[in-house]
Amino acid sequence: MQDIRGSLRRQSLLVALVCVVCDAALFVLRGPLGEAGWRAWVVLLAGIGANAALAGAARYSGWVALAHAVLFAGAPILLCTCQGWYVTGNNSGLLIAGFRAGAWLRPKPAVLALGALLAGVTIGCLEGGGRTASDVRLIAINVGVSALLPWLVGRYTTARRAYIADLEREADERRQHEEELVRRAVTEERTAIARDLHDVISHHVSAIGVHAGAARLGLPDGDSPVRKSLGAVESASRSAMADLRRLLDLLHAETTAAQPGLDNLDELIETVREAGLPIRLTLRGEPRELPGSLDVALYRIAQEALTNALRHGEGPVEVELNHGRTEVVLTVTNGLRPDRGPQSEHAHRGLAGIRQRVTLFGGQVSYGETGEQWQLRTTFPVEST
Repeated sequence: MQDIRGSLRRQSLLVALVCVVCDAALFVLRGPLGEAGWRAWVVLLAGIGANAALAGAARYSGWVALAHAVLFAGAPILLCTCQGWYVTGNNSGLLIAGFRAGAWLRPKPAVLALGALLAGVTIGCLEGGGRTASDVRLIAINVGVSALLPWLVGRYTTARRAYIADLEREADERRQHEEELVRRAVTEERTAIARDLHDVISHHVSAIGVHAGAARLGLPDGDSPVRKSLGAVESASRSAMADLRRLLDLLHAETTAAQPGLDNLDELIETVREAGLPIRLTLRGEPRELPGSLDVALYRIAQEALTNALRHGEGPVEVELNHGRTEVVLTVTNGLRPDRGPQSEHAHRGLAGIRQRVTLFGGQVSYGETGEQWQLRTTFPVEST
């Protein structure tokens, strides 16, 4: 931005310098310096000053245009044009002033500047005498060329610049929209892949490990090849589940980062407490850093269990989170309403979702009535520390 401003400033200075040199040289070569005396010097110095002002800030363009209009109208009076050697001192400067007023000013100031330029050029043509002063057509042509045309070119340049800026902005918005569509499509595809891994592959791999373990436990003790093979199948299935969890973490990288975890468990409990359900949280063991997907899963299970407690149970509710060396256990216990009916379809769907989450991580889940209470217990294996 600094480079652009510096370049514009240098270009303005160069334009003003060219106008000063050209108009001053023309006035000296063709003007009445010797005949008009001090009045010619006044016009010359005024033209130099008005042209030098073209290097000023854009917000002064209206005043600069007014100065050029006054000079163009007043010079014939000072130079006594009746002698026939009248030459204005700001020919090129008047054109640049009109262009600047049209290009850089807002509509109202720009129109006022145009009015001043039209009046100044008209008065200058009338006061200049000669054939131009007596021919309305020549006056109109001079006014159009010296005042109106530069102003119109300036307005056109500004409108075209705004139009190009709008096109560039629309192209940029279109590009951002297309990039957002691509990102959304990629996210949806990643989510679909993760869902397939969760619903199909992870379920089958977990089932392989469970059946292999059950078959191994059903065999007689010893070091038979069958037991070793089944043990190898169990180990391979656990390794595969670990790899699947890491892959799911990768696929959900964009979504799980914004999802709540165990750090938000206090907020969840406070929300349930504000709903009127007495609740207590108990933390046991040394908290550890868990994989992102497991952290989210524990939070969602607690959320589902507390939602069921609000809908179908009563307080007090006990939430216990136990960080062991090789496992993390989440237990939610709540009272049962005396007038409770059969569980709703939503509750069954919620429990099915909990089972799926636990199965995904190779954990265990148990739930049911214990006396006058309902208890949900989930156990997730973690690496020992």
